[in-house]
Amino acid sequence: QVQLVESGGGSVQPGGSLRISCAASGDIFNLIALGWYRQAPGSGKQRELVASITHQGSTNYPHSVVGRFTISMDSARNTAYLQMNSLKPEDTGVYTCHADTTSAPYEYWGQGTQVTVSS
Repeated sequence: QVQLVESGGGSVQPGGSLRISCAASGDIFNLIALGWYRQAPGSGKQRELVASITHQGSTNYPHSVVGRFTISMDSARNTAYLQMNSLKPEDTGVYTCHADTTSAPYEYWGQGTQVTVSS
């Protein structure tokens, strides 16, 4: 089992910055990657990947956040950080940490943290 504990988030004006973190514990030797998914407000909105990073440091971002979001990992602390700059109202949503592992159930989710970008 892997436990994911998120911190950070909150409210910020457009153009502002926030950093959220995700600390993994438990069976972390099975950990392949950590990432963040975002679910925008409104019914029917699907969760979308906003950033991911492997233990080797390979990162992945959708076009919508390239140049604005940066994911990093402190391997010693098994913690991933998502630095979000130049935030836009459309970045508003619940950001949930996600972990990929080598053993069943092969993925875990955090509890989610709210990010609101509004003037």
